Amino acid sequence: MTGPPPWILSVLMLAAVALAFGGIAQLRRKERRGWLMLVMTAVLVGNVLIWTI
Repeated sequence: MTGPPPWILSVLMLAAVALAFGGIAQLRRKERRGWLMLVMTAVLVGNVLIWTI
């Protein structure tokens, strides 16, 4: 694999899970930043998927 080491990908996925939970919590409080956090989660997961292919 020529991409980042596996431990970095694991940390990024943990960050994506935290962002998803935070985004849902923000949306439940009717704050607009929740959408941004969910979009960031999708981008982060997409990047990890691309790096693992």
